[in-house]
Amino acid sequence: MGGASERHNLIVTNVVREVSQQLKGRPCKTYPTDCRTDMRGRIAPSGLYTYPDVVVVCGEARFDDDQRDTLLNPTLLVEVLSASTEAYDRGDKFEHYRKLDSLAEYLLIAQDRMHVELFVRRAAEWVLTECDGRTASRRLPSIDATLALARIGGMSWRIDIMARIGRAGPGTTDAGPPPSRRACVRANGPRCSGPGGGQGAAAGPRRGRRAQAGA
Repeated sequence: MGGASERHNLIVTNVVREVSQQLKGRPCKTYPTDCRTDMRGRIAPSGLYTYPDVVVVCGEARFDDDQRDTLLNPTLLVEVLSASTEAYDRGDKFEHYRKLDSLAEYLLIAQDRMHVELFVRRAAEWVLTECDGRTASRRLPSIDATLALARIGGMSWRIDIMARIGRAGPGTTDAGPPPSRRACVRANGPRCSGPGGGQGAAAGPRRGRRAQAGA
């Protein structure tokens, strides 16, 4: 996606860094497709070409042609959500991604808050788990790695939250919950829902949404 914001690019860079460090010495590769590279994914049998924000492939990478710029067998795809692309990333694009036999996980990352959603393929279904909070982390079983939310969003999330508070004033809707509630959320720690809630997961899952793998 061209013309991405600074916040978007920082989150992509942080994800690539965190994942790449954990994959050192293993047969996996990480590609940042939105950071001035030509890597893209072709979704067969639809023939659609897409540019995910981050792509991870474990095992031998298979490409569409000799230029090696079109990957056919991603293991993990990551999209950083924005107002202009969120509906597409959740809808039509994910529908096409589910046609990739190699794809095991699909991770969506919010830009304006510490929140991630992970869809994991389990047989003929996709199961959703969610995590939010600065001390939460999300396990990525397909590549045996863990993402700490505070490390992938970093300063860009904190700046955005403080900017919204400053515009709207404490306790108003645009600023989010009032200071007392924000402190309570922090004190309660990370919140994860769904199967395999990750480090510090809540005692019981809020929900585990499912989507048909071939939908």
